[in-house]
Amino acid sequence: MISIRLKDGSQREYPEGISLLQVAEDISPKLAKNAMAAVFNGKISDLNSQVKEDGCLELLDFEDERAREVYRHSSAHVMAQAVKRLWPESKLAIGPAIDKGFYYDFDSGHTFTPEDFATIEEEMKRIIKADYPIVRKELSREEALQFFSERSEDYKLELIEDLPEDAVISTYQQGEFVDLCAGPHLPSTGRLKAIKVMSLAGAYWRGSEKNPMLQRVYATSFPKKSMLDDYLQKLEEAKKRDHRRLGRELGLFVVLDEGPGFPFFLPKGMVLRNELENFWREEHRKAGYQEIRTPIILSRELWERSGHWDHYKDNMYFTTIDEGDYAIKPMNCPGGLLVYKQNLHSYKELPLRMGEMGLVHRHEMSGVLHGLMRVRAFTQDDAHIFMLPEQIIDEIKGVMDLVDRFYSLFGFPYHVELSTKPEKAMGSDEIWEAATNALIKALEERGMEYKVNEGDGAFYGPKIDFHLQDSLDRTWQCGTIQLDFQMPEKFDLTYVGEDGGKHRPVMIHRVIYGSIERFIGILTEHFGGAFPLWLAPVQVRVLPITQRSQDYARQVVTELEQAGIRVEADFRSEKIGYKIREGQLQKIPYLLVLGDREAEEGTVSVRHRKEGDLGAKLLEEFKQTIVKEIKDKVL
Repeated sequence: MISIRLKDGSQREYPEGISLLQVAEDISPKLAKNAMAAVFNGKISDLNSQVKEDGCLELLDFEDERAREVYRHSSAHVMAQAVKRLWPESKLAIGPAIDKGFYYDFDSGHTFTPEDFATIEEEMKRIIKADYPIVRKELSREEALQFFSERSEDYKLELIEDLPEDAVISTYQQGEFVDLCAGPHLPSTGRLKAIKVMSLAGAYWRGSEKNPMLQRVYATSFPKKSMLDDYLQKLEEAKKRDHRRLGRELGLFVVLDEGPGFPFFLPKGMVLRNELENFWREEHRKAGYQEIRTPIILSRELWERSGHWDHYKDNMYFTTIDEGDYAIKPMNCPGGLLVYKQNLHSYKELPLRMGEMGLVHRHEMSGVLHGLMRVRAFTQDDAHIFMLPEQIIDEIKGVMDLVDRFYSLFGFPYHVELSTKPEKAMGSDEIWEAATNALIKALEERGMEYKVNEGDGAFYGPKIDFHLQDSLDRTWQCGTIQLDFQMPEKFDLTYVGEDGGKHRPVMIHRVIYGSIERFIGILTEHFGGAFPLWLAPVQVRVLPITQRSQDYARQVVTELEQAGIRVEADFRSEKIGYKIREGQLQKIPYLLVLGDREAEEGTVSVRHRKEGDLGAKLLEEFKQTIVKEIKDKVL
């Protein structure tokens, strides 16, 4: 008998060789039905796996990201099987799960078109209905090479040959279809429910333009049709909210052919941007930050000293000044370090928090540029905190509190991920371990759940990333906290300790918006261009109905302007219905309709962007109401 401990701490005895699925069925038939994979003794496994030792078991359903990956990767195999049935000469490349879906790359004599989607879906449904068991088999290298050689699967052969000599090579079979795969997978194809083929793209094999161009078929899958319908509806909504279209229509920003990747902010976009920056400055002043500004162009020697030259030069822009080599900064950190060095610091001054709205430039490939979301020039709301080692935990928690204040204001839920030492990194394992443990301790003391991304840290230190979730359930990585023991060493930063000697400070790099430009793009789509009143470029538009009411309209505009409200008037000789519709299309929070009666009574007829006609109100009453709404930054 073997002993299995469950996540709730309970323990059960089973005969050796029982499958994880049978264990799940013994615990609860409903649990077994919803389970898609399992974690046994820390390793994610197929539910069909047999248990041969004591261990701890966690069953994963679709709510868990790891289970979603298993579900979508199994879906990719079903799609590949469908394609092989329909176009047998197609060769298989790879088919991973991705965020909200999956894809498979094919080398096929058939050119896929959107007209094929329904055909592929129907064949996938037949495979799902057949409920083939998905069976794992381990092969020797020779067996694997022979198996895929007989099937002329050249891409699979290349993958096998690149595996380490001691690698475990496994295949998964469902019906007649067999694929090279590490797994894990669902127990059978019948576990899949709602599927949808979405789009097509070209993709070079292994991402190199020297290799053949393959056809990539994108799709998605969910365990319920209602979940698929909700996802598709949100995709349609996302198209309507595309920040590039709204940016032009609302007069916020544009990206022009004359500056690919270099956005232009228009007058109304600058109002929005300035409000975000003003709020940033106000909150950072309260939190004890001092603002600095550092140059955009600095010498090559500085970037060599910081390590960016070795680790980042392919993404940098360069210039020559007075026969010397200079670089346009891709990051603000080295400038912040030079500012710290301008004075002798005492331990009594620390922590020293310095913030900067720093414009940086990074070379991105033209194919990945996307509106404000992926640009070549952007402003980071950087801050660098210099502290004593014993202040690390409190400072990290202080940044977490500030991040929470910002994201809560905009109505963004968020989750946290911890990234550890990458393969290409500066510094010893001991320093990295100390830095990583400090971040973990801060997260645990604040009671924050987090996911670990092994090997995904910055080259100079581990980091905590904040992923916010917008109104369309998409996630965006914005805020980050990076703990750095390396840069203070490289730049010989010191402070005078209590003992009168020189000591090395510890450094935190952090951003909250991440990139102002990208954050504006996210906000534009999150709110669909209907920004909260405090952010709206135009907060009130005054609409006089007649020539006689225009003088009163000017008086209303003046009073509102004096109260600090962003207001404009529409004096065109158009019908009032047309003016109202245009104001609504411009997503202006408040429209004030003024006729002869309003002029006589000193009132305004108020239309709210969401609530519609609110009736007549005294001008003073309306003014006080929205001044408070702006001050309180109401969502």
